[in-house]
Amino acid sequence: MNVLIGMLGGPELLVIVFVVLILFGGKKLPELMRGLGKGVSEFKKATSSFEQEVKEIKDEVQKADPTKNLKA
Repeated sequence: MNVLIGMLGGPELLVIVFVVLILFGGKKLPELMRGLGKGVSEFKKATSSFEQEVKEIKDEVQKADPTKNLKA
């Protein structure tokens, strides 16, 4: 996503913001952004939960057979 943002300049971002304002209107925009923020937050929470589970499983496997050297 950083690559996409790096490719967009100021004029392109202004056009995108203008189109979003026209499509959704000023009253719906805060609600739309709030929903987007909640979605990103849930995604990050799910990602960190998944990473934690993988780490716990890796630790359990390593305790069961310490001769194996697992790389993360």
